[in-house]
Amino acid sequence: MTKQMKKDPLDKKEPENTLLAHETYGKAVWRRFCRHRLALISLAALGIICGAAVFAPVIAPYDPEAIAGPFGAAPSREFLLGTDQIGRDMASRLLYATRTSLMAGVLATLIATAIGVFLGLAAGYFGGVTDILIMRFTDMVMSFPYILLVLVAAAIFKPGLWSIILILGFVDWPGIARLVRGNVLSLRETNFVKSSMAAGMPARHILFSEILPNTMAPVLVYATSVMALTMLDEAALSFLGMGVQPPAASLGNMLNSAQSITVLTKQPWLWIPPGLVIILVVTAVNFVGDALRDAFDPLSVIKM
Repeated sequence: MTKQMKKDPLDKKEPENTLLAHETYGKAVWRRFCRHRLALISLAALGIICGAAVFAPVIAPYDPEAIAGPFGAAPSREFLLGTDQIGRDMASRLLYATRTSLMAGVLATLIATAIGVFLGLAAGYFGGVTDILIMRFTDMVMSFPYILLVLVAAAIFKPGLWSIILILGFVDWPGIARLVRGNVLSLRETNFVKSSMAAGMPARHILFSEILPNTMAPVLVYATSVMALTMLDEAALSFLGMGVQPPAASLGNMLNSAQSITVLTKQPWLWIPPGLVIILVVTAVNFVGDALRDAFDPLSVIKM
């Protein structure tokens, strides 16, 4: 007489484990990202802010550079966020300012990432004199005080949005270059890269088809911190009068009007909305970056 074997309660997890075993890498990353509720909230907030910025010409009730009402009017039904000292609608200017600051942050980050990835790939893969020259130049750029380098560059070139984008893009790349170089040095010793080298594959194919896709995850995570820093730098330069110039609106030059005690105490609608937008966007980008770091971390697969 055979005894009926009891079913192991752990067997109930087999379907879930099987499902996870056949899960694609993208779905696994998204599943781990969704565990961060603050990141999901931040992503939704960024989506709303970016949508409002993109459709600013449609949403804005007034021309952001035109005088639309009385000077320094308090918030009302006609002017939801009031007007500034010369009668421009603050709600319209806030929408366009967010658009300008986001564009500066995104484009400067793309420029810095492209430069850093290219130099990091070249230094890590070719090594030798190429590596020495690129990394010594990178060390030289990083040896200068960051804010001083940005201020000097902004003082030399004509103030404006594109000047700020180019300056920040050409200053923020060293960290990305060092990160990519380290990853390339590690990937160059892997079997699939060595086999491609032995097969006589061109360096272009190895770099952009095999090494680059395997180093984009840390680059993407690092780029979020660069974007947050770039937006803060753009706001700081515009606040100091070295960035986006009036009458064009940016979050930094909107805060420039809040330098007097009278504005700070009696006209808070001139500085609280742009200040809150800067805080919200930078905080949301940092939360998304933290979640991406955990989602792309290979060890998190084991832990979970």
